[in-house]
Amino acid sequence: MAEMSIKKKRPKNLDLTTIRLPLPGKVSILHRVSGAGLFLCLPVIVWLFGASFESPEMFSAVASFWLVKVVIAGLIWAFVHHFCAGIRFLLLDLHVGIEKEAARKSAAVVFAVSIPLTLVLWGVLL
Repeated sequence: MAEMSIKKKRPKNLDLTTIRLPLPGKVSILHRVSGAGLFLCLPVIVWLFGASFESPEMFSAVASFWLVKVVIAGLIWAFVHHFCAGIRFLLLDLHVGIEKEAARKSAAVVFAVSIPLTLVLWGVLL
């Protein structure tokens, strides 16, 4: 038996600016990034929470600082996106929506739900 050692020559595209990732791939990457961001920002969240309870003056100082508002908005989006994408991945693990078109639609639903929900929560919380 002759072993086939012919390697298929595949094109290699290492230019990251030209790679077009499908929407489910973008959701997957953002799910990982948002999870890592939430974990790494946990000390900042705890510090902001603790600082806001020190005194009414400290609360108003923390709440009025524009950078804090931007960080909180980003963390709200990261949490909401991670939550929505996590539900999508749980359903995929249960073999619900694993077909190509259903996976694309569920990825679009993650964005369609997470972005408006972030804006609603940001308006309510800030």
